Amino acid sequence: MISTFLYEALIYLAAAVVFVPVSKKFGMGSVIGYLLGGIIIGPFVFGFVGQEGKDIMHFAEFGVVMMLFLIGLELEPSKFWKMRKSIIGMGSIQMVITSLLIFILLLFFGLLWPVALAIALAGAMSSTAIVLQTIKEKGLSQTSAGEASFSVLLFQDIMVIPVLAMLPLLALKGLSESNTINSSLIGNLPGWMQGLSFFAAVASIYLGGRYLFVPVLRMVAKTGLRELFTASSLLLVVAVALLMQAIGLSAALGTFLAGVVLANSEYRHELESDLEPFKGLLLGLFFIGVGASINFNLIISQPTIVFGLVTGIMSIKFIVLLVTGKVFKISIDQNLLFAFALSQVGEFAFVLLSFSNQLSIINREWMDIMMAVTAISMTITPLLLLINERIIDPRFGITTETEEKAPDEIEEKNPVIIAGFGHFGSTIGRFLRANGIEATILDHDSDRVSLLRKMGFKVYYGDATRLDLLKSAGAENAKILIAAIDSPETNQELIHIVKRHFPHLEIMARAKNRTDAYDLIDIGMKNIYRESLHTSVRLAVDVLVKMGHRSYSATRHGQQFLKYDEETLVEMASHRHDMKQYVVKARETFKLQEELLSKDIGHDAGEGDHSWDSDAIRDTLEKMKK
Repeated sequence: MISTFLYEALIYLAAAVVFVPVSKKFGMGSVIGYLLGGIIIGPFVFGFVGQEGKDIMHFAEFGVVMMLFLIGLELEPSKFWKMRKSIIGMGSIQMVITSLLIFILLLFFGLLWPVALAIALAGAMSSTAIVLQTIKEKGLSQTSAGEASFSVLLFQDIMVIPVLAMLPLLALKGLSESNTINSSLIGNLPGWMQGLSFFAAVASIYLGGRYLFVPVLRMVAKTGLRELFTASSLLLVVAVALLMQAIGLSAALGTFLAGVVLANSEYRHELESDLEPFKGLLLGLFFIGVGASINFNLIISQPTIVFGLVTGIMSIKFIVLLVTGKVFKISIDQNLLFAFALSQVGEFAFVLLSFSNQLSIINREWMDIMMAVTAISMTITPLLLLINERIIDPRFGITTETEEKAPDEIEEKNPVIIAGFGHFGSTIGRFLRANGIEATILDHDSDRVSLLRKMGFKVYYGDATRLDLLKSAGAENAKILIAAIDSPETNQELIHIVKRHFPHLEIMARAKNRTDAYDLIDIGMKNIYRESLHTSVRLAVDVLVKMGHRSYSATRHGQQFLKYDEETLVEMASHRHDMKQYVVKARETFKLQEELLSKDIGHDAGEGDHSWDSDAIRDTLEKMKK
């Protein structure tokens, strides 16, 4: 008999492998690929897994548990304090107003106030998983929209704790056809006692994590066995989840709290590095589970209620977020992205709705309806972001921005165009300007454009992948275009457009890493500059000097290393799709590179080497030589 676990694992992994690359190919991102994959394999299409969606979310639950542990692990008090104004300000406005408006909407659907309030609090939550994953994929973490999204999501994550503590109090007023008592340890307690039990559980996690588990991790770390350390971190996650379930609370919330407890420990980064490889896969499984859990039978039988709630809740959240962004003076293009990104109902709603059902605040029918609303809104979000990116932002965003700021009609025609003026591009621009070379600078983050203009840079707002903007920037007469956009995908799109319409332009492209450089080589790029290469070599050169090498010799060795590495990059790119051949070639190449560098070290360039060193260093080197 075939193992049910292995069969489901095969189906889930196959769905990810098939649908995510297709989704990425059409520019829709990985999240929507996972969601579509879940819908296809779910009980309402092919039925490979699940019965009416009941067992799907059980499979996805561990993904949520691990995700929330890692989110909690990233929640450093120092980071929170630094962003406290945006987190508390934007988060509280969004949470309070959204909950109130959804509460009023649900009263019109005929729900009693305790039921409406429980659902409204769940509906106010947005999807941390979808938003952070999408922002990361699109390289928007450092934009105003990215930072605002993180602030609101962080506030929502924190608010889950008091919301869960408040739900047992609503159970005193909760009306449901089910009067059954849950089977947890606190199921027979009065509502106020259940609330106290919740705070006792939170205190236990805090004290246990700080005074019990950190010493255990310290003991495990002394063994030097990494796999034992990983096992210990998983032990913490499972133990806390089991404890929270035993007292009738959310396992996901428990692991989130455990992550927060360990966020300030000396083992935080070790835990992150050990669990990071699992994070992407577990999030993918969660999204597949969400897609597969959509109850299409319920949607077909009650389409007016389901789609009415989807439209109503997402519209309320969009408007509230738009107003919140306006209050905090986020520019229109970034504000639209912020509002679209957080307009869905998030994964915490699954937790809150399930807990509300256990407490008999809401009945099974309304829980299923809201589960469907949540899953549909999460599925729609990547499509809304795509529509905003491809249609709304290029038209409405740029036009509005030009009205609010100075018109971005580009009058100057310079021989150099810089597309993307973040940390990488701005360093290039400053260096060129210091040497008397003016460049036409384009950037798509309007807030960054405003800041750079205040700092004295003449930066033009706009999407550099638009042909009309490139023409107005003087691409037809320019000599060099520097592709320095943060997102590798957008950078490659820009290069394709420039090569097609401005073949005379010499393109010099930014690459985040070696893999990104290989992708650029595949599309015919020759002038490729990896972000970390020169900095890494410079650090290594400084190490050589501190270890007794002459400055000139160390610098020369660094230049030789750069030369050899650039030469091998092109050669290695042709083998990267055959991993076996790639590994063999890498060994040969690196060995030859080290031999050439070793010979160069033995070369004595003479007394000229000394001119790079101070008197003190020269004296020390002479003594070491004797």
